[in-house]
Amino acid sequence: MRAVTYVRGNTVEVQDKPIPTIAPDEVLLRVGGAGVCHSDISIIAGGDDSPLVGSTLGHEVAGTVEAFGADVSGWEAGDRAIVSLILSCGRCRECLAGRDNQCEVVAPRGSLAPLSPGIGSPGGMADFIAVKARHLDPIGALDPVAAAPLADAALTPMHAINTVRDRMTGDATVVLIGLGGLGHMALQILAATTGARVIALDTDPDKLAFARDHGADLAIPSDGAAAERILTETGGVGADVVFDFVGVQPTVNLAVAVVRGGGAIRFVGLGGGAFEYRAGAGAGLPWGVNIERAYGGTRSDMREVIALAAAGKIAVEVVQYPLDDAPRAFDDLHHGKIRGRAVLVP
Repeated sequence: MRAVTYVRGNTVEVQDKPIPTIAPDEVLLRVGGAGVCHSDISIIAGGDDSPLVGSTLGHEVAGTVEAFGADVSGWEAGDRAIVSLILSCGRCRECLAGRDNQCEVVAPRGSLAPLSPGIGSPGGMADFIAVKARHLDPIGALDPVAAAPLADAALTPMHAINTVRDRMTGDATVVLIGLGGLGHMALQILAATTGARVIALDTDPDKLAFARDHGADLAIPSDGAAAERILTETGGVGADVVFDFVGVQPTVNLAVAVVRGGGAIRFVGLGGGAFEYRAGAGAGLPWGVNIERAYGGTRSDMREVIALAAAGKIAVEVVQYPLDDAPRAFDDLHHGKIRGRAVLVP
């Protein structure tokens, strides 16, 4: 089969690899679509000494069941399914508490990231992927090409949003920074599931136009005037919740500048920005602010995402590339040429 492989020189190439042999508890999935994420760009920037060199990439994967092992039940050939982002153990304390994105077995303290397809386990940018049956969710009539990015681009914002549901009341203001792959899904989830006022920001006028058409109450440029504008719009108080889907220094600064006392910030983007915190006076944050470094999502979050997509309430804006054109898709994403999500289609 063909497989998009991380090779030396911080790039990818399509290589020939054997079709996976499945274990008794596994399913062989014929890949219908595999999303290309900024995390993949970060992975291949790891250098020639990265332990992931030689691995098949792709953590946003959906397709159809091709075959299944002797111990698998509940699946038939041709069923459409999406692969879990986190390949959790299902048995540890965190998993049993419903926090499978914090699995102690596949994401031990100090690890760079939990075990995921394409991140420590063979990924789905290929013709086939072998997956344990318990790491699949049915997607019904959803097109696997459109559904694949739900595994991260929708799951991750859904989880971040679910951690602050109590703050997003009908009189709340939510600030959403960045309308790329994750941000454009977060906007739709917020519009579909909350009554909060949403202020969306991006540097791209086309993405701001998208935001106006998909539920943002206000869409403004993410620039030096943004903080003052947000504070003006909130009567000088600030936003109840700020989601930063970029994570570069200017957006981190913006998030800290506009959150209200008792509000919440969810840093999701991986841009490398930082903020200084000092205990006591002059901490740089209002009192009572809750901050979380959000990662991935749970199986419960995934089921919510699938239900919203099936109901037509959210949809990934997809740019399709043939699997053989994976290097071009990576390059286009790296240079900001993709609005929404690039999806490789075998």
